[in-house]
Amino acid sequence: MPPTLIEMRGIQRTYVMGDNLVHALRGVDLDIDAGSSIAIMGTSGSGKSTMMNIMGCLDQPTKGTYKINGKNVSGMSKSELANIRGRMIGFVFQSFNLLSRTSALENVEMPLLYQGVSSRDRHKRAMAALAAVGLQDREDHHSSQLSGGQQQRVAIARALVGDAPIIMADEPTGALDTRTSYEVMGILQGLVAKGKTLIIVTHEADIAAYASRVITLRDGLIVEDRQQTPIDAAAALAKVTAEREVADLALAEKNKRAEKAS
Repeated sequence: MPPTLIEMRGIQRTYVMGDNLVHALRGVDLDIDAGSSIAIMGTSGSGKSTMMNIMGCLDQPTKGTYKINGKNVSGMSKSELANIRGRMIGFVFQSFNLLSRTSALENVEMPLLYQGVSSRDRHKRAMAALAAVGLQDREDHHSSQLSGGQQQRVAIARALVGDAPIIMADEPTGALDTRTSYEVMGILQGLVAKGKTLIIVTHEADIAAYASRVITLRDGLIVEDRQQTPIDAAAALAKVTAEREVADLALAEKNKRAEKAS
């Protein structure tokens, strides 16, 4: 039985909006085991973004207890939370959040810079992270020189470079085409196979299908928690690649016949 990595008990988050109180989370209880893949689903206003912010130590609950690896983080200061984020959590965002005037290598090195890692070690670890996502030959490229899929792979490498046990992905394929989405989800599933814990926040059932557990939020409460057999992204990529090759061959043959006819 894998150990419990994340434990939430009675989590509430209330915001003051003028004269009104907004109850974004209304008492959430949740355990997540190490090495698992979870999708957190919900429509706008369901509380999923608030849940991600608390899980990612970007925000604090109004009430309740949140533990990561047995350590209670729900009452920590901002600097203590920043330390936990740096050591325990890697983030992947829909919009990539890369620095446009720096290279892929420098973007990946950034979390290590804040942790005070030496220049030599930063370079070595960042190159290893880029190699893990197949971009070892793009280290000098800036964001404008990379495709959307390549930018997201740089973002994944940045999430990996600190060797955090938790990867949090917020709509990681929202800005990508179908084939590139399969590539990115294949990389993320590969991280789970290596022992990382993957938490995907999404409103898309198609993306949630890549996780082995789906949690649905509505009005700040968990209304469904189910296990499933995840889609194999690598197999899906192989299928769509084969279909595209067949379509390309058919188009080439059609154009060839048209040229002969003219």
